[in-house]
Amino acid sequence: MTSSIGLKLIMAFSGVFLSLFALGHMLGNLQAYQGAEALDAYGALLHKEPALLWGVRLGLLGLVGMHIFAYLALTRRNNTARPKGYRQRKWRESSYASRSMTLTGPLLLAFIVYHILHLTTGTVHPDYEEGAVYHNLVTGLGGVNGLIYIAAMAMLAFHLWHGVWSMMLTLGLPEGRYGSLGRTVATIFTILVTVGFATVPLAVLTGVLHL
Repeated sequence: MTSSIGLKLIMAFSGVFLSLFALGHMLGNLQAYQGAEALDAYGALLHKEPALLWGVRLGLLGLVGMHIFAYLALTRRNNTARPKGYRQRKWRESSYASRSMTLTGPLLLAFIVYHILHLTTGTVHPDYEEGAVYHNLVTGLGGVNGLIYIAAMAMLAFHLWHGVWSMMLTLGLPEGRYGSLGRTVATIFTILVTVGFATVPLAVLTGVLHL
């Protein structure tokens, strides 16, 4: 926690677990296509052991905190090393995904907070019913809300694509910028997770999923 390499490792390891959680969460969401009974049963299963559920939630919160802490610490080091920006900047090697990490990160954090208040606690969901996961999903992802979720998945795609590849580099894997196994894995993983997530609000908006 006192060196740049250590901070990058914190970002990498926290990123590994958060990415795996995103994959698992996406697979759970896809049970919506099996109908209300299947999705509600999945939700009931998650709440069967409250201690375990809250342990996982607190663990995820800790990982998010570590990820943000490492990012802020690294940003401060970079700003200290070069307090004055370049007079002229030309992008040659960096991708838009890498340059937008400072934007997609805070926006995704804001979305996560909204998502929890919306579909986990029901605080900002006007038609929320405790335990009725399918009902809450279908009534909550229509209209503007559905578009917000799809836009959030577009931001997640940029963040994941660069983040997964950078994570592999930090962990010491020799993955080149172009045409490498790391890039391929990052691309496939990103498409799998974000498209899987985005299909659910899209299905609600198009009437495929309905009450």
